[in-house]
Amino acid sequence: MERRCRGLAAGGFGPGERDRGAGTLWVVAFMAVIWMGGVAAMAVGGVRAARHRGDAAADLAALAGAAHAAEGRAAACRWAREMAGASGARLERCTVRGEVVEVRVAVRVRGPGEIGELRIVSRARAGPVGDMGVT
Repeated sequence: MERRCRGLAAGGFGPGERDRGAGTLWVVAFMAVIWMGGVAAMAVGGVRAARHRGDAAADLAALAGAAHAAEGRAAACRWAREMAGASGARLERCTVRGEVVEVRVAVRVRGPGEIGELRIVSRARAGPVGDMGVT
């Protein structure tokens, strides 16, 4: 009497025969989550970098304007605009009150994919320290 074991030779269920691709789907899903996390991290990093660039541009523009505030509003705002432009930002508003200069600048950053462009706004104020100045 011949006995046969259910196995590969007997045509039974061998390794991989019950596998219907579920592992592949889990790996693809996991890779998609990792990819989306990476894209989100890069987007947040880009926005934070643009925010810092905007803050620095606003600070420099306000300082440049305050340094030329004695020459009048036009000169102070012209210097502020030039400094903001050199820093990669655009001067949106320039206010001169005595020797104090307040500026608002905008930096544009492109978001990932179809998100589009974001506008980051930063403000700064510069002038002498004192009762009428920056405190």
